[in-house]
Amino acid sequence: LAQVLEELLCTDLLLNSPLSKVMGNCFAGLKSDRGKGRGKVYNSVAETIGNTPCIKIDEKLCPPGRTIYAKCEFFNPLSSVKDRLALGIIEDAERKGLLKPGDTVVEATSGNTGIALAMICAQRGYKCVICMAEVFSIERRKLMRFLGAKVIITPKKDKGLGMVKKAQELAKAHGWYLTQQFENEANAKFHQATTGPEILADFKGKRLDYFVLGYGTGGTFAGATKAIKSSRPKVKVCLAEPEAAGLVKSGVKTLRNGDGSAAVTHPAFAAHPIQGWTPDFIPLILEKGIDDVKFDEFISVPGPGAIETSQKLARTQGILTGISGGGSMWAAIEMAKKAPEGSVLCCILADTGERYLSTPLFASIEADMNADELQIAKSTPGFQL
Repeated sequence: LAQVLEELLCTDLLLNSPLSKVMGNCFAGLKSDRGKGRGKVYNSVAETIGNTPCIKIDEKLCPPGRTIYAKCEFFNPLSSVKDRLALGIIEDAERKGLLKPGDTVVEATSGNTGIALAMICAQRGYKCVICMAEVFSIERRKLMRFLGAKVIITPKKDKGLGMVKKAQELAKAHGWYLTQQFENEANAKFHQATTGPEILADFKGKRLDYFVLGYGTGGTFAGATKAIKSSRPKVKVCLAEPEAAGLVKSGVKTLRNGDGSAAVTHPAFAAHPIQGWTPDFIPLILEKGIDDVKFDEFISVPGPGAIETSQKLARTQGILTGISGGGSMWAAIEMAKKAPEGSVLCCILADTGERYLSTPLFASIEADMNADELQIAKSTPGFQL
């Protein structure tokens, strides 16, 4: 059928017809690998982590003469890039004999790492305790508890560092395994072994000029960038952070404890709406990554710009990502505007927009019908509220 349709589209009758483009778009999916399955079955949900797709952003968002691809990490089983981190850290701990059946894993997180750890702990039979500051979205707490984790809420006034110190307290008091996502080198190494090579494989034989991303722990930056730069050193890396919290931009180092964890809140930190990005300290993994592989370009992302771009991704591309995904895409669009014509960019969309229903991202979205919807409802006589 696909061959017949393709031949039809190439006939003189349709070649220059407006219908050609419409039909081409309609049947383009027939050329994909849809329907073939994966050719394998999986022994656990952990095996499905990774191999997320890079999706082209069309001209409704992408500046003319440039090409932007989004690596969509919400295709992971629990819908975020932190699925990689969780699996990498837990597998590393198991190899080192730091975890045994029935042990408790504890971590501080804005949500996505906690959800991912709760998934891996449920699959492997570990108990899971998560510390999370009260500012982060309610749905994240519920998802972690749904997966069997215990969620300890820390005061807003203590910022991200407060939840980290609470996790440290609990680990010391109870002998639990603290994953230390902000300092644990297994985080970056997993991205070096998976995320970076996936991008290289997807762009093999294709142009790639810029890799654009923000940072939470810095694991994706440190690991994926190292893999990409090792193979394709001409690719430029653009690091983004919230405009309101210019920690890296300030050039001021974070004061650290002996284990590398942050000792105090960074002086440049201010509250920002991009959940998952930039805690109130520079993570050790990020600091080491910047020293090791560095970055070529830097962009400060305004909170409203991140939110608006996430909304535009949904309404123009059908891509549902969170505020941090909007931030990455905002940075990619701004980078594309400055890049030479013909440039190709790839950015990271870290998670799904469904994590943000109670945040400013959805503040303008009502549960009840609006005026336009009521007018449609009343346009026929039946089944009206």
